[in-house]
Formats: sequence, structure tokens, C-alpha cells
Amino acid sequence: MYLRQPQQPDPDRELVSRAQNGDTHAFDALVLKYGDKLFGLVYNMTTHKEDTSDLLQEIFARAYQSLGKFRGQSSFYTWIYQIAVNQTLNFLQKRKRRSGVSLDDPNSAPKDDPGLVDTAHAANPEQQSNLNELHERLTAAMRSLSVSHRTVVTMFDIQGMPHGEIAKVLRISEGTVRSRLHYAHQHLQSFLQDCWEQRY
Repeated sequence: MYLRQPQQPDPDRELVSRAQNGDTHAFDALVLKYGDKLFGLVYNMTTHKEDTSDLLQEIFARAYQSLGKFRGQSSFYTWIYQIAVNQTLNFLQKRKRRSGVSLDDPNSAPKDDPGLVDTAHAANPEQQSNLNELHERLTAAMRSLSVSHRTVVTMFDIQGMPHGEIAKVLRISEGTVRSRLHYAHQHLQSFLQDCWEQRY
């Protein structure tokens, strides 16, 4: 006889409950806990820092407004990721319809992003240049993916989310998650190999 595994208690349940009762400090704690992860998710989907910052504000505003409807049927973590993905996908659809809008962010060069500059190599221009070049290639490779494939790569390879959690957030099967990851990994490998061969 198959016994259904009990759902794990949500580690954010107490903070969510307090926030639902009007405790803004509790919601601030949730923002602090998930802000960096959601920034990474949205940035890798949009590849644009200013858009990411704007979207992140909208995502947390939407989450705060909708918090009263959250019933704990999923974890808060899954719920807010669903909001983040949906908001970002809606934004990307609108951006795609706009004419003459570049997908590249002129203000997000690796040398300007403190999270991407290796301070140990800052005094070595050659090593820092190589690091910047690698990041540019990886960014170009991510941009070459469709949004759906870029999303699963971001969640799995960059944020370390398991297949099951990705499936819950995106509301797709785990098999679809694996299929998209397989295709995306092959595409990225081919794209980066082509870049390497062109360079050398």
C-alpha cells in the first residue's frame, strides 16, 4: 500500500502568519531572505539589471498585496517564486512586442558589477579581462536560449533548485523540466564550443 509522504512544514509559516496579521517587519524579513535569490532568478531571465530591480519591486508588492490569499497549500518559497516567474514572463512578452528595444544592457558590463569582479584578480588586468570575457560569453549563451529554457537553467544550474521544486513553480511535470534542461545544456555546450572555436 502506497503511503503519501507528509508535507514538510513550511519554515516560513510563522513569518507569513505574522505578515498576514499586519506585521510589516515579518514581511521585511521574508524580503531579506528571498531578495537575493529572486534577483538572481529575474536577472538571468531578463539579462538587464535595471529591469530586474524594477521587477523585483513589483514582485514583492504583488506578493504583499496577495498575502491574504496565501493559504499554505504550497510553501511560501514556491508561491513567491511562482509570482516572480509569472511577473517576469509577462514583462518579457511585453518587451518582445516593443520595437527597437535592445535585449542587451549597456549598463551591466561585468567590470561594473561588484558581484562578478574577482577582487583577488583586480590588480591583474589580464586575469580580470579573461574573467570578463568568460562572463560575456556565458551571458550571450544564456540570451541565445528561449525564455522557458533559460528559466529552468537559472533555477537548476544557478540557484540549485531540485527538479520537483522547479516543476511546482512552473506548474509543469518533472519530465518536462528534465527535457528542457537536457535541450538547454546541449544548446549551451554547442554555443560555447562555437564561441571557443571562433576565438581560437
